[in-house]
Amino acid sequence: MAPMSAKGLALFYASKIQGKVILTTVVSPSGLGAAFLKAIAGLQPALLILAGRNIAKVEETASQLAAENPTLSIKTRILQLDLSSLEAVRTAANTVNGWSDIPQIDVLVNNAGIMAVAYALSPEGYESQLATNYLGPFLFTNLIMGRLMTSVVPRVVTVSSDGHRLCPFRFGDYNFHSKTANTLMAISLAEKLGSKHNLLSFSLHPGVIGTGLGDNIDWNVEYLALQKVNRFLGNAEGWKLTFDFVSHDEGSATHVVAAFDTTIAGQNGGYLDKGQIVAEDSDHVKPWATSRVEAENLWKLSEQLVGQTFSY
Repeated sequence: MAPMSAKGLALFYASKIQGKVILTTVVSPSGLGAAFLKAIAGLQPALLILAGRNIAKVEETASQLAAENPTLSIKTRILQLDLSSLEAVRTAANTVNGWSDIPQIDVLVNNAGIMAVAYALSPEGYESQLATNYLGPFLFTNLIMGRLMTSVVPRVVTVSSDGHRLCPFRFGDYNFHSKTANTLMAISLAEKLGSKHNLLSFSLHPGVIGTGLGDNIDWNVEYLALQKVNRFLGNAEGWKLTFDFVSHDEGSATHVVAAFDTTIAGQNGGYLDKGQIVAEDSDHVKPWATSRVEAENLWKLSEQLVGQTFSY
């Protein structure tokens, strides 16, 4: 099978991209969020909202979009968003909700992710990866839901990882399972808002990409650790974890499918890999990441952790 191309797929979905307001979180120039935006920027979206903690990096990405499309007027807006802090998330959501000139957001791409960082706590006392990868996006998504609900068919895409296969979400020790949490959040949004409000929600594994996400990893060490994990898992084909690197364009191709493909609407809440919905009985997604019961339990816990309930 030929490698997928985000830019090629975006051309295929051009009519679905045109006129859309799309908010993407964490869009540093070397990341997948930027690659996703570069694939779609020239196809006449109404507005691209670029969110991130480091405004200089976000502005650099916006400049790259303009430079790559010199004959077009790429409409962008910058949003300061530090997903590691619940207080900062609320500030950013208030900013979005206060934009009177933007009546709706059609697509929200929760692209945030940190990995293999030194143990640290968020301002609210949660492990930093859980806070940045899951709690921040959970809160931000729900706080701007009113803007999403004004879209005819709103869509939320949440980036997860096949790393979710290592372990279920442990409710008694929840700090280290953000990727499983991401898949369960996608399910909850689909369950709660799909039939009532036409919201589509998907999670995805983009592949292994050489972005800044892995700056804290010594890959020589990790390959040895991976061999030990696979031996522990029994080396069954479906349980193997691998570092099969793909390009930024290939990695963000699944973002494009999850954000704009209409044929997957009947599989709302699904998890995508290599541009396709993964069947729930597949070895590529584990039962603990597709459980509606686990998703509802996590939703309730998440409301407790962020100190706010959301009724839909």
